[in-house]
This record gives sequence, C-alpha cells and structure tokens, in this order.
Amino acid sequence: MSTLISISPPGKQQKQETRMTAFLSLGFRPLYIAGTAWALISILLWIYTPQVLQGTLNGVWWHAHEMLWAFVGTIAVGFLTTASATWTGSNPIKGIPLALLAFSWLVARIAFLIPGESMFFTGMLYEVSFCLVAAFSLFRVILKAKSKRNYALPWAVLALGLMDLVFLITVYQGRYDVLMSYFEIGILFMVLITLLIARRVVPFFATRKIQGLEIPMHTRSGLYQLIACGAAIFFGVLSMPEMMAIFVGIAGVIAIVQVIQWKPAKVMKVSLLWVLYLAYFFLGLGLVLSAFYFAGIRPSIMVRPASYIHVIGMGGFSIMIIGMVTRTALGHTGHPLQASRLMTASYVLVLVATIARLAALQPSSLTQPLLHLAGAAWILAFAFYLWEFVPILTRPRADQAFSKGGLLKPMEKK
Repeated sequence: MSTLISISPPGKQQKQETRMTAFLSLGFRPLYIAGTAWALISILLWIYTPQVLQGTLNGVWWHAHEMLWAFVGTIAVGFLTTASATWTGSNPIKGIPLALLAFSWLVARIAFLIPGESMFFTGMLYEVSFCLVAAFSLFRVILKAKSKRNYALPWAVLALGLMDLVFLITVYQGRYDVLMSYFEIGILFMVLITLLIARRVVPFFATRKIQGLEIPMHTRSGLYQLIACGAAIFFGVLSMPEMMAIFVGIAGVIAIVQVIQWKPAKVMKVSLLWVLYLAYFFLGLGLVLSAFYFAGIRPSIMVRPASYIHVIGMGGFSIMIIGMVTRTALGHTGHPLQASRLMTASYVLVLVATIARLAALQPSSLTQPLLHLAGAAWILAFAFYLWEFVPILTRPRADQAFSKGGLLKPMEKK
C-alpha cells in the first residue's frame, strides 16, 4: 500500500466539477498545455519554416525570447500558481482571471508573429500583463499567508518579467550590441527560480517515492547557491563578466555536489526521478560552463555563448520541465505517480534533442542533419506529452476525492 498526495483547488468541493471548471481550477492546467504546445510549435517554426517569422521580433532573437519567456517562463508560472495554493492554503488565480491570463499569453504569441509596430507593441502589452498578473497573484497569497520562505518567488517572477520588457524594448530600439547581456540576465533569473524550486522538490519527490531513501535537503548550501545567483545577476547588470563568472561558477559547483549527494544511483529505475536528477546536473554543468565563458576561457567548443545557453536551456530547463509537467500533473489530478512508457520515451527524446543540438554547434557537414534530428526529437517529445496529458488536464480529477478544505488529502492505493 503506497501513499499518494493529491492536490486540488482550494475551497469546498460540494459538486462534481465540469470539464471547464476543472480546466480553470489551477494554473498548471491551461499553462502546462500552453507552454508545452508552444515548445512544439515554436521549434517547428524556427527550424522548418523560419521564413514565416516576419514580425518586429524575428530571427534568432524571436527564438531566444520565445524559448525563455514564452516556454520556460510560462511553465514556471503554471507550477508556481499551483504550488503556492498548497503552500499558502489560498488559490492565487482560477476561473475567469486564469482564463484571461492564458488569453493574454496567447495574444502575445500571435502578435509577435505578425509584422508591424502595432502588433509588436500589442504583443509587448499582453506579455508584460501576463508577467505582472502572475507576480501579483503570487504576492497576494504568499504575503497573506506570511509564507516567508517563499517571499523571493513573486519577486523573481516580477524580475523575470522586467527583463522580458527590457529585452523587448531593446529589440525595438535595434540595440543588438547589448541584447545578449539582457538575455543572459533573464536566464539567470530563471536559473534562480529553477534552483529555488528544484532544490526543494527533487529530494522531496525522491524520498516519498523510494522507501528508506534518505537524502539531504541542502537548505544551507541552497541559500549560498541563491546568494551566488543573486550576486551574478547584480554583476551582470553592472556589466562585470569576470565577477559574474565567479558567482555562476559557485552556483554551478554547488548544484553538481548537491545532485551527487542525492544518491542518483538509487533512482535510476524510476523515470519520474532520474529525469529530474539529470536536469539538475545539466543545470549545474551549464552554470560552470557559463563561468568559463564569462571569464574569457573559451576553447573551441565554448567560443559561442550558444554552447552554455543550450546546456542550461535544453539540458537544464527543458529536461526539468518535461519531468515536472509529468510528475506534478499526475499528482495534482489524482493519478498514480508512475510515468508511462510514452512519457519515458519523451524524456529520452528531449535528452536526444539536447545532445544533437549541442553537437550541431560544432561546424561540420553534419550540422544541418543534427539540427533536424534535434528538432524532430524535440517536437515528438512534446507531442507525446500533449497526446497523453491534454485529456488529463482538461478533465476533473480522476479520484474526485477532495478534502473538506480542498488542498491536501492523502489517498491510499492498494
């Protein structure tokens, strides 16, 4: 007999939920679908039909923006608006406000694809609105509950949105000489959010899944890690890459040590766990590689910033995302915490996409085939997720076993 944790929307559940009320009950439902669908669509456009990218935000900067803010950032907001309901006892956003939040995200995606200044500013308006509403929703419930250990999260989301705005304004001004530095700072804010979440939930998931497994939570080293990230961001704003290198290197080394001490050999047979461990390792590795880059130590493989960016973005963020959107969606919809073969295949495919994309960064006759392999593996991975989880995310909970308060209810499954 194993114990699962089911998480449902706050409030009493007196009546059977409809599909629509279930769909708009917590942030993860619409935003997981939106983010993963856009991961598929945006790469399809970028690799196979780049000629359609005719908006003011176009080319490589469109790709960079959509991957960081429209994909990774959206999944983060979906997770945080859901997890904060559990942490605080109050749902930050649901129903019509949640529908409007998702709508603003969709308008921004469409607007950035259409040529013309008016469409660009429309996309910017809705994009900034999405970030502001998300941050405000988190502030409201976290401050109300006086959840001090989570005070940093809404600020981090707000800062991520601010860097989004700065990035877009810089694109409009055509200041491409400084655009990369703003993108790097945006990545570091997302790294801070990812480390803050993953360092808590990965060991928690592992100890609940594997009986008798005891691993450290790394509370103190996690604090040092976040301070290092904050310092790296500070020196990034001051355009001091050598100082950035020191602190991102510290954060990366801490991450690698943490994941080693989480006893990875113990989770190799559990897909829902090894995918998160692998992502955390890639995140640490990417930070270490970025430290070399910022310090000016750039062997042939590190000449381009795309190298460390893809290790962090694909190996760290994206592998973490495909694992988290599976595990949390299962738990929050009352399904057994077990990855299907299709989902395990999706994990492997994102890993294949990461390796192929990194290999394609080295100029050779195989560059184009490797890019197409990376794109195809990526698209297939997220197509698998959508195929399996769209029905789950748009239906009421499988168990309908809500607690009176509507948040946490242990369920026993024989």
